[in-house]
Amino acid sequence: MNKVIDTGQLLLAEYAQIKEEQRARIGFRDNLIYATLGTMAAVVGSTLARGGHLEMLLLLPPLSTILGWTYLVNDEKISAVGRYIREELAPRLKELSREQADVFGWESAHRGDTHRHSRKRFQLAVDLMTFCGAPLAALVVYWVFGPTQWPLLLISLADTAVVIGLAAQVVRYADIGGRPNATDRADRP
Repeated sequence: MNKVIDTGQLLLAEYAQIKEEQRARIGFRDNLIYATLGTMAAVVGSTLARGGHLEMLLLLPPLSTILGWTYLVNDEKISAVGRYIREELAPRLKELSREQADVFGWESAHRGDTHRHSRKRFQLAVDLMTFCGAPLAALVVYWVFGPTQWPLLLISLADTAVVIGLAAQVVRYADIGGRPNATDRADRP
C-alpha cells in the first residue's frame, strides 16, 4: 500500500527537523559560555600556579577567540533557522492552509517584545566582555607586568589583532538596530 505524503506534511516534518537542530545548537552555544569561563580559569590558575609566568596569559586570547567564533557561528545558525521558518516555511504552510491564521506565530511574535532592544544591547555587552574583554585584560596585564622578549611581544600583538577582529564580528552580528536583517539574533534571550 502506497501512502501519499502531501506537501503540508513534508513542510511540518521539515519544521520539526530544523527546530530540533535549532534546539541542539542553542544548547551547544550556551555551553560555550561555560567552556570559555572554564578556559579562563584554567589559564589564570596555571599562570598563578607557575609562580606568575605571565606569558601564559598569551594563551587566553586565541583560546577565547576560538570559543567566541564558534559561539558566534552557532548563534547565527540559530537565527538563520528562525528566519527560514518565518520567511519560508510559515508562508508556504499558510498558503496551503484553508485558514488565514498565522502559522508558527511564536517565531514572529516574540520579536515584538518591547524590551528586546535593551536585552540585545545587554547581550552584546556580555558577549564582548566574555569573548573579547577578558582576553584584552589578560594582554594588558602581560604588557604591564610580563616579560618583554620580542617574540612574546609579537605574539601579544597578533593576539590583540585576533581579539579585535572577533569583537568587530560580534558587533556586526549583534543586530542592535531597529530593523531585522540577515544577521539578526532573533533566538537570543
